[in-house]
Amino acid sequence: MIGKILRQRYQIIKQLGAGGFGETYLAEDLDIPVTPKPVCVVKRLKPTEIDRDSIRLFKQEAQILYKLGQNHDQIPKLYAYFQEDEDFY
Repeated sequence: MIGKILRQRYQIIKQLGAGGFGETYLAEDLDIPVTPKPVCVVKRLKPTEIDRDSIRLFKQEAQILYKLGQNHDQIPKLYAYFQEDEDFY
């Protein structure tokens, strides 16, 4: 994953951690027109199967994280969520 560009925007710099549900990476946001590029954390979820229920849960989690991140300094802000190939980010 190191060096990979996701969604033509997030270039993976290094892996931060891994667990049973997925991995987290540090990435540069290539869309922001400053140097050095700002960094963000990309969470990669690797579901065992992709079905309607897993897609629904992924969207629901993203909505909740977005709302919580707007009002709490200790909760990360959600900038984007998307599916690429068979992984969710």
